[in-house]
Parts: sequence; structure tokens; C-alpha cells
Amino acid sequence: MGAADVVPGVSGGTIAFISGIYEELIESIDNVNLGFFKVWKTSDFKSAWKSINGTFLLALFSGIAISILSLAKLIKWLLHNEPVLLWSFFFGLVLASILYIAKQIKSWSPLVIIAILLTSILSYYITLAEPFASPDSPYYLVFCGFIAIIAMILPGVSGAFILLILGAYQTAIDTVNNLRDGIFTGNIELFKDALINFVLLAIGAVIGIKVFSKILNWMFKHKKNITLAILTGFMIGSLNKIWPWKKILTRRLNSEGLEVPLLEKSILPNNYNGENQLFLAIVFMTIGFLVILILERLGKGKENLDA
Repeated sequence: MGAADVVPGVSGGTIAFISGIYEELIESIDNVNLGFFKVWKTSDFKSAWKSINGTFLLALFSGIAISILSLAKLIKWLLHNEPVLLWSFFFGLVLASILYIAKQIKSWSPLVIIAILLTSILSYYITLAEPFASPDSPYYLVFCGFIAIIAMILPGVSGAFILLILGAYQTAIDTVNNLRDGIFTGNIELFKDALINFVLLAIGAVIGIKVFSKILNWMFKHKKNITLAILTGFMIGSLNKIWPWKKILTRRLNSEGLEVPLLEKSILPNNYNGENQLFLAIVFMTIGFLVILILERLGKGKENLDA
């Protein structure tokens, strides 16, 4: 989930869903409230920890944090040096995820089909949105954290891409890299500045995930079919963003002074400016597709153990 959340266009929520932990994740987050301290006071810490599924949440978010901290620079390098192969892998991954989530829809109706169509269109137009510069406001960073975390837990909606649209993606990536570099190099000023941005983004994220997890938890329990249809639609629309072959319309300078794509348009492989790496791209799409099949098997294995 952490690796997926670093890439603009791929959602960590997708990984959670196909690995069979999505509903448990949403419900566990929803259960985290002040009632934890009440249970702790009236019973003991072990009971309170169990009431919020603490071990599950700690393991999951530790994995996400480790992944983001360790892979942020690698993903950044791949996006700049091997974009076609990276996007091909994620395209195959998301394509298989769409099929997997659509299979979970138990009853097809006109309402379900309309929900898929509308959310596909909405998600597609989100991928066409033009990023804008972020003002240097702490309130804006809190807002970005709030919006991005909602996207991150929605399969098919990329929190990293939402940050890119809001103009805060570079700030978020730099915050992660500077936080790590500040710790390992002993640069207090670098660490302090990164920590302030991190806390602001985290405050927004905590508020966003609490508010939205409650809504999603209710929807899964009472309107599961429509919820799955909406998630399927969001993922279908997101395919435009992760199509491997793009024509660059405009560029931006990253924190290292390098030019990277800003606005892009999906094109056919034969129209790609440069080596389209078609054979390797198909190989990486297939690998991404197979990863989902493996995760689906693991998810089924987990469900069987839980049962």
C-alpha cells in the first residue's frame, strides 16, 4: 500500500481491497475513538487495544510508513528513468483489480451500471485536471492531507495524484525525503522544517480518514453493492492516468531542478516519442496482472483462516 501511495495514479486502497483487508481496515479505523480510553479505564489496556484492532492497524501502518520511507526515492527514479515499464506494471495491476472488484458485485441492476458509468466519467476527468501551485499556507497543507487521505483509501483514486493536482505532491515527497535525510545526516534544520510539514499533512490525514472511514464503513454494511460499483467506476476512470504511453504537454521543475512531466495525454504506443518498449511493457503488465491474482489467493486464504 505504501509503494502504491507514492505513485501518482495508483491507490493504496486498491492493494488493500484485493488483498482482502479493505473492510477490516475501514471498520478498524472507524473504531478508533475516545471510547478506547473508556475501555482502558474500566477494563485494561489489552482490552482497549483489542477493541480497536490495534495489532492489525499497527502492523499495517508500520508497513506503509516503512515502504514510503524506503521506496520514495526509488519510485521517483523510476518515474523519471523508466516511466513506460513502471506504468505498465501498475496498469496491469489496476486492470486485474477492476475485474476482481467487479466480481464482488452480487446483483447487477440499472442503478449499479449507472453508478459505474458516472464514477468512471468522474474519475476520468479527475485524471485530466490541471495541477496548480500550492500556496505556502499551513492551513492549505492540512487541507491537502485531508483530501489526499480520502483518495488513498478509495480503490482507484490516487492520493498521490490528488496531491499533484493540489500542487502539494512535491512538498509531500520532499517532506518524506528530508525527514529521513535529516535523521540520518543529523541536519536539525532540515529535520525541523520537514517535521512541521509532516505534522500539518498528518493532522489533515487523521481528520480525513476518521470522517471518511465512518461513511465507508456504513456504506459497506448497508449499501455494499452500490459501494462496490462506485469503487469499480473510480478504478476504470483512473486507467487513463496510468496508461504507459503519454505525450507530454507541459513540464515542471522538481526539487532537484530536473524537468518532469506535468500535463500529459494518452497516446498509442506507435505514436510514442522514443522507444515504446512494447514487448517489455506487455511483460510488466502481465506481471502486474499476476500479482493481483496472487494477492487474491492470499486474500482468500486469510478469509478462510478468519472463518
